Amino acid sequence: MSEPHEPDDEIEASRAPLLDHLVELRQRLIRSLIAVVLAFIVCFAFADDIYRLLLRPYEAAAGLLAAQKAAQAAAETSAVKTGFFDGLLQALHLKPSTGAQSGGGPFDLLLVLIGAKEIPSVEGPALKLIYTAPLEFFFTKLKLAGFGAVVLAFPVLASQIYGFVAPGLYKREQRAFLPFLVASPMLFTLGGALVYFFIFPFVLWFSLTQQITGTGGISVELLPKVSDYLTLVTTLLMAFGLCFQLPVVLTLLGMAGMVSSSALREFRRYAIVAIFVVAAVVTPPDPISQLMLALPLILLYEVSIWCVRLIELRNQKADAEASNA
Repeated sequence: MSEPHEPDDEIEASRAPLLDHLVELRQRLIRSLIAVVLAFIVCFAFADDIYRLLLRPYEAAAGLLAAQKAAQAAAETSAVKTGFFDGLLQALHLKPSTGAQSGGGPFDLLLVLIGAKEIPSVEGPALKLIYTAPLEFFFTKLKLAGFGAVVLAFPVLASQIYGFVAPGLYKREQRAFLPFLVASPMLFTLGGALVYFFIFPFVLWFSLTQQITGTGGISVELLPKVSDYLTLVTTLLMAFGLCFQLPVVLTLLGMAGMVSSSALREFRRYAIVAIFVVAAVVTPPDPISQLMLALPLILLYEVSIWCVRLIELRNQKADAEASNA
C-alpha cells in the first residue's frame, strides 16, 4: 500500500495526551542528567590520567624533537672527526650515526602514538606546562570532566532522545533513523582520532620548532598554560568531529527531499572550495593540517552522494511498487 494509507494506525496507536508527553520528557531528562552527573564524577576522578593521555602528543613531539637535535649535534661532531662528507650523510640520515641515538621526524610521531615506536630517551628539560592562577588547573580539570562526561554519556543521551522521538515516527522512519545513531558517534570518533594521531602532533611539532634556544643568551621557549592546552585540544576535537558529520547531514537532507544526488554532483566544485575554506578556518595555519582535514571531507562528500543516490533508488522502487499495487 502507499505511504499515505499506511501510517495512520501507527500514529494513532502511539498518540498520548500532552501531559503524558511532558511526564515522559521529564523522566528522560532526569535519566540523562543522572548519566551525565555519574560520567562527570568518573571523569573528574580520573582527570589527571585523562590529561596525561592528552599530553601524549606533546610528549611525543618534544621527545622526538630532542632526539633529532641530539642526532644532528652528533652528526655535526662526527663531521669534524670523520670528515665533512660522512658527517653530511649522517645528518641527512643516509648513513647511520655512531654517536647519539637517532632522532625522528614529524612522521615518527604517528608511530609513537600508535605504539609502534618508543619515545627516544634523551636527556633534556622535562615536559612543562604552567598555570598562572591558583585555581586554574582545578577549573581546567572541571572543564575536562565536563567534556568527557558528555562524550561518555552520549549513548545514554542518544537513546533517551530516540526513545522520546520514536513514537512519533513511522516504523519505516524508525528503521531509517537507527543507522544514524551508530554512524554519527563513529564518524565523530574518526575525526577525533585524526586530530589525536595526526593533526595535533604536527601542530605541536611545528610550535616546538619555533623555539629559540642557545643563541646569545636569548631563550624563547614554549610554555603552554594548562587551560590553553585543553582549549586547543577540545576545539580541534569538536571541529573535526562535527565536520565529519557531513555524510549524516547530507543523507538526512536527502531523505527529506531537500537535496538530490544530481544536485550534489553539480555542486561538487563549489563544495571542494568550501571544504578547503572550512579546513583553513578550523585548523592551525599550516598546509599539512588543512590537507589532513580537507581530503577526508572531500572523500566523505563523495560518500554522501552515493548515500543520497541509494535513498533515491529505494524511494523510486517503493513508488513503483505502490503504483503497481
